[in-house]
Amino acid sequence: MNAERSRPRLSMRQRFCCAIRGAGYAVRTQKNFPIYLAAIVLTTLFGFWLEISAAEWAILALTIGAVLITETINTAIETAVDLAHPDEHPLAGRAKDIAAGAVLLSVLTSVIVGAIIFLPPLWNRW
Repeated sequence: MNAERSRPRLSMRQRFCCAIRGAGYAVRTQKNFPIYLAAIVLTTLFGFWLEISAAEWAILALTIGAVLITETINTAIETAVDLAHPDEHPLAGRAKDIAAGAVLLSVLTSVIVGAIIFLPPLWNRW
């Protein structure tokens, strides 16, 4: 039996609500989300203060989105691994470490992008 056919069809509204619930779960349960949200606020304020260009805003938005997306995917992977193998297992730990590594890479990339965007106008102000 096809698992897809046995699942009830959800309306667009129901799918949207599921997505919001999933994102909300990640925001509420992941310790780093408040740090990311604070960084977003500071980055936004900094961007207004330095009067960055529309292209730079777009790059920042994509970079911020990448961090939030990888953190959310990391949460999904950790949840699925915990479901599949609740006991400690080297491969389960490796999967979680790799997912966390993806988050780290996206954060490091965002720091580099932020430095490229913010350092030149900061340098010019001083």
